[in-house]
Amino acid sequence: MIKISPSILAADFSCLGQEVLKMEQAGADMLHIDVMDGHFVPNISFGLPVIKSLRPHTSMVFDVHLMISDPLRYVGDFAAAGADLITFHLESESDPSATVEEIHRLGKKAGISIKPGTPAQAVLPYLQQLEMVLVMTVEPGFGGQRFMPDMMEKLRLLRTYQKEHQLSLDLQVDGGIDAATAPVAVENGANVLVAGSTLFGKPDYSQAVLQLRRSCELG
Repeated sequence: MIKISPSILAADFSCLGQEVLKMEQAGADMLHIDVMDGHFVPNISFGLPVIKSLRPHTSMVFDVHLMISDPLRYVGDFAAAGADLITFHLESESDPSATVEEIHRLGKKAGISIKPGTPAQAVLPYLQQLEMVLVMTVEPGFGGQRFMPDMMEKLRLLRTYQKEHQLSLDLQVDGGIDAATAPVAVENGANVLVAGSTLFGKPDYSQAVLQLRRSCELG
């Protein structure tokens, strides 16, 4: 089943609670929350207070993507703030296995993300521990980039490995996802789609979510 995870980076921050509620009513499966620290990636987004303040407004899964240097130090705080699924970068400074273990100890699902320059093989040793792998289809930390089709080879390798080892594993893509690129990602193995401006800011959120789903079914 295809899961839609709207990225709140593209939402209207002057009425963020309402935006999130509208997206839940539109049928989105989870809410993608990008946390940037200005160090691991050059930009700064938002942190714990925003997540904590949004939690009472929705029952949607909070899909928290930590683009930070030391995720192990902070996963407890993000779990307490309301994160359901915590994804961190393999390229961060934290030990991957220890970070995954801590996320699970806190009762949350764990994901690892890889940048475009990181080969898919690098995450294979951790797949047995994970609920999700996020393949970045743009460089993390920058908006408005174009989808990188050469990342599809990573998806194919990961999906093949998942099937061969009979793992229960979601494959997420983030970056440049719209009605044209989503079917390409799904065809190559993705089942969780992060989308920002493709969904937020549209006149009808329900229609926007539906169109993105249908593009994958028809693509």
